[in-house]
Amino acid sequence: MSGSLLRRVAGHYPTGVVLVTGPAEAPGQPPPAMVVGTFTSVSLDPVLVGFLPARSSTTWPRLRAAGRFCVNVLGADQGPVCRSFAGGDPGRWEVPYRTTATGSPVLLDALAWFDCEVAGETEAGDHWFVTGAVRDLGVIREGSPLVFLRGDYGHWAGGGGSGRAGRRSAVCPV
Repeated sequence: MSGSLLRRVAGHYPTGVVLVTGPAEAPGQPPPAMVVGTFTSVSLDPVLVGFLPARSSTTWPRLRAAGRFCVNVLGADQGPVCRSFAGGDPGRWEVPYRTTATGSPVLLDALAWFDCEVAGETEAGDHWFVTGAVRDLGVIREGSPLVFLRGDYGHWAGGGGSGRAGRRSAVCPV
């Protein structure tokens, strides 16, 4: 079994795209941030979420050291923001944001956010499985989420969230 085969086959399943941020390590320094496609809800009691940063990540150790992070759910219209953070653009923090009570950035144009304390970290092959205890959360605006499918970003063009079968939906490029 090869990693490239797994990537090709798993590429047929869309993933949501989030920006995980943390508090700045010192005044005047940009906050740590990483684009993640592995975010998931983990537990309702206690309220936990999770994501899987690569073990080679240089950002995850900075977030781990802070002991907290904020998950920003990106909207379909935030493809350029996603690319800016993923590519390490020096101007990436020119986007409007506020900080949570724990000091992590929340993008003002994100769809939703989860402010978390690191609750656990488990080795998972070439990744870590990180769980976060949600301390605060909120919805900023309604909209279609940014998704990643077959090597490209897109958005969910769904049936309005009613859950009724028979509606045609698609993941469309952005």
